[in-house]
Amino acid sequence: MDKTRIDGARIGDSRITDVWGARTPYANGEWPARVDTMLADGVTEADVERWVRSACVLCSNGCGLDIAVKDGRMVGVRGRADDAINRGRLGPKGLYASWQAMEARDRLTTPLVRRDGELVEASWDEAMETIVARSRARLEEIGPLSHGFYTSGQLFIEEYYALAVIGKAGIGTPHMDGNTRLCTATAAQALKETFGADGQPGCYEDVDECDALFLWGHNMAATQTVLWSRVLDRLAGPNPPRLVAVDPRRTPVAERADVHLAVRPGTNLALMHALVRELLVNGWTDEEFLLAHTIGLDELRGLCEEWTPERAAEVCGVDAADIREAARIFATSERVLSTVLQGFYQSSQATASACQVNNLHLLRGMLGRPGAGILQMNGQPTAQNNRECGADGDLPGFRNWENPEHVADLARLWGVDPLVIPHWAAPTHAMQLFRYAEQGSLRFLWVSATNPAVSLPQLARIRDALATDSLFLVVQDLYLTETARLADVVLPAAGWGEKTGTFTNATRTVHLSEKAVEPPGSARSDLDIFLDYARRMGFRRDDGTPLLDWAGPEDAYRAWQECSRGRPCDYTGISYDDLRAESGIHWPRRAAERESVTRLYTDADFPSRPDYCETFGHDLLTGATVGEEAYTALQPGGRAILKSAPYTGPHEAPDDEYPFRLTTGRSVYHFHTRTKTGRTPELSEAAPSVWLELAREDAERQGIADGELVEVRSRRGRIVAPVRITGIRAGTVFAPFHYGYWDAPPGAEERHPTAANELTLTEWDPVSKQPLFKTAAVSVRPWGGAS
Repeated sequence: MDKTRIDGARIGDSRITDVWGARTPYANGEWPARVDTMLADGVTEADVERWVRSACVLCSNGCGLDIAVKDGRMVGVRGRADDAINRGRLGPKGLYASWQAMEARDRLTTPLVRRDGELVEASWDEAMETIVARSRARLEEIGPLSHGFYTSGQLFIEEYYALAVIGKAGIGTPHMDGNTRLCTATAAQALKETFGADGQPGCYEDVDECDALFLWGHNMAATQTVLWSRVLDRLAGPNPPRLVAVDPRRTPVAERADVHLAVRPGTNLALMHALVRELLVNGWTDEEFLLAHTIGLDELRGLCEEWTPERAAEVCGVDAADIREAARIFATSERVLSTVLQGFYQSSQATASACQVNNLHLLRGMLGRPGAGILQMNGQPTAQNNRECGADGDLPGFRNWENPEHVADLARLWGVDPLVIPHWAAPTHAMQLFRYAEQGSLRFLWVSATNPAVSLPQLARIRDALATDSLFLVVQDLYLTETARLADVVLPAAGWGEKTGTFTNATRTVHLSEKAVEPPGSARSDLDIFLDYARRMGFRRDDGTPLLDWAGPEDAYRAWQECSRGRPCDYTGISYDDLRAESGIHWPRRAAERESVTRLYTDADFPSRPDYCETFGHDLLTGATVGEEAYTALQPGGRAILKSAPYTGPHEAPDDEYPFRLTTGRSVYHFHTRTKTGRTPELSEAAPSVWLELAREDAERQGIADGELVEVRSRRGRIVAPVRITGIRAGTVFAPFHYGYWDAPPGAEERHPTAANELTLTEWDPVSKQPLFKTAAVSVRPWGGAS
C-alpha cells in the first residue's frame, strides 16, 4: 500500500503496528468521526469510479463502509462517518482483508465433483444434479434424518432464511446448525434464559455514556478493534469510565483495567457468584425494581450465599480484595456497561456464568438507559441473523419450538403441514450433528461458508467424521479449505462485495451490502445456490406452488420481514430503501415506524410471557428443559428471571501428566481459520504462524526460552509452535486457533501440527451446547523435532 490516507495523513501500513489508529478523545456524548480509507497501490480517490455501500464482515462490529470500485474490481474501502457503529473508523482486517481477499488467486471459480477419489472441474448442472440425486436417494432410503446442514455466521439474512425454509419445511430435518454454535450460542441462550428471548439489550452508544465498563472474558482489543478504539477514546477523555477485565491473559484490555481479575480458566461461575453475593449482602440492589420486574431472587441468594470473596479467590486464583473492589465499582457506578464474549462462552458452565452478568444488571436495575446495558456479544458478523432466521437450531423469528402455536404460525406462513417442521425434540446442535456423521446415521451434510476441519474441537475426530465413506459431503465456499478438500462436491460461492444482501451486527443494527463487482468465473451467490437446489428438488407448498418463489435477494428479504412480523426481531419497518437512506438501523422497527429502538427494555417489560417467549428455559446445571407447564406456573408475566446453578468447575482439570490449562483465542490480525486474512499480505506477514503464550515462571521451571519451539500435548493431540513469554497467569497456556493447514505442506497435521483444536476436547455447555475451547489440560515441553 502507498499514499493511503486517514484524515489527510499518510499511513501506508501503519495500521498494522498502530492497530487502533489515532486517538480522538471525548467526554460523555457523541463519539467524534474519523474516516479511515485504504486504497490499492497506485490508486487515489480521484481514480475511484464509484463507491458502493456496504459494511465490514470481519468481526461482529459491523462497521459501515463504502467499497471503492475501478475497472470492475474492488480497489479499497473507506469508513462511513454517518454510521453510528464506527463513525468512519475501520480496523486492520476491514482495511486490508475485506476487499483484498476477494482478489485471491486461489478463489474457487467453477464447481468440483469427486471422481475416482479426486476433485475435478464440473459444470453447474452436473454438480447440482449430483447433489440432488444423492439427496433424493437419501430421503427415499432413510428420510429427513439423513440430512444435515452446517452453516456460518457470515452469510446474509436472505441466505439464512432460504436455508432455514429448505431444511425445516422442504426436507423437515432437525439437523441444522452453524458455527455460531462455537462463538455465540451462549450469548443467545443467556438472553433467552433471563429475558425470555434473544436480542441485545444495550448498544455501542452506551460506551459513550457509561461510568464503568466491565469486560467479561472479552479481549475487545483483538476481537472488535473499532469498538476498542471507541473505549480508548473514552479513556483518553476528561471523564473516563472505570474499567474491569476478567481474563487469564494480560491483554491490552487488562493493561488498561482498574481491576484485572486473571481467573483460572473454567472458574468464571465461582467469581460471578461472589460478585452477586457482594451486591446482595451489602444492600447494593434496587429492591423496588427487583420486586416489580424479576422473579427468582430467593433461589439466587441461596446459590450464592456460600461464595464469599475469600472462597472465590481460592478457587479462581485471584485476590479477594480485587473481587470486592470489582463489586464496589459495579455497585457504586450510576451507569455500567457489560460486554461478554468467548472467555465466558467457551468455558465451563458458560450459560450459568453469562446469566450472572444479566443478574448483576437486574440486581441494580441497570438496563434500558444510556450507559447502562448488557452486550452478550457475538464473535461473527452475521451470527445474529443465523439465530433470527433459524438456519441453526432455532425456529425463525425467535419462535419457541416447544410452543405448538409458534410452529403452526410458521406452517401457515410456509404453506406446509405443521408436522413437517421438526419440533418433536430439541434441535440437533453442531457437536451432535458431527457425532451422527461419525456414527453413519447422518448420510448427507451440506457445509456452507465455514471450515469445521479447523474450527471444531478434537480435530482428528472431525476429519475422520467428514471423510467417512457413508457421508456425502457438499461444501459451498470461496476457497478450497481444509473442509472442502474432503468434500464430494464443492460449490464456488460469491463473496462479500459480489452479491447483495442484509446483515445485522451484535447490537441489532441492520446494514445493506450492495453488489459492487461480479464474482469470479462461474461463482454464484449462496442465495442463488440454495434457490437452485430447492427448484431442482421440487419443494412445494401444500397448494402446489413453489416453496421458495423468490427471484432474488429483495424478494427473500420481504419474505423474511413477513416471518419476523410481530416477533421480538420485527423487521417490517426496515426496507431496502430505508437501508439505502440510513447507514444502519436497529431492529425492532415495525411497519410504519420511522424510529429505531436503540435500547431494549426501557420499560422493563420483558418478552417472558409463555405465549410469546422464545424458550420455556432450562436447568442451568443439567440442561433439562423446564417445559411449558412448569414455566407457566412461574408466572413470569413480562418479568426477567434470575437464574444460576451450583458451581462444578472445569470438565478436565490439570494433573501430573497434563499440568497446564489451555485456553484458545484470536489474533488481532486474523479472523477464524484465515481463509480471508491469511490471503492478505499485510495481515499474513504480521502474524504468519501459530505461537504459544506461557508465563515467565512456568517457562523458567520448564527450562524454556522465549522463542523456543515447544510441543503442547493433550489427551487428544499435539501442536508444535514457538513460545512467547507473556503476562499470562501461571499454569495457563494460550494458543490462537486460526492456524490450520490450507497453506502448509501435505501431511502437516501429523508431522508439524499447528491447529489449536488438535488439543481441545469434545465437551459442551449443557444449555447452550457451546463447545468448551478454554479448559483442556495439556503438557508443555521443549520440542526436539521428533514426532
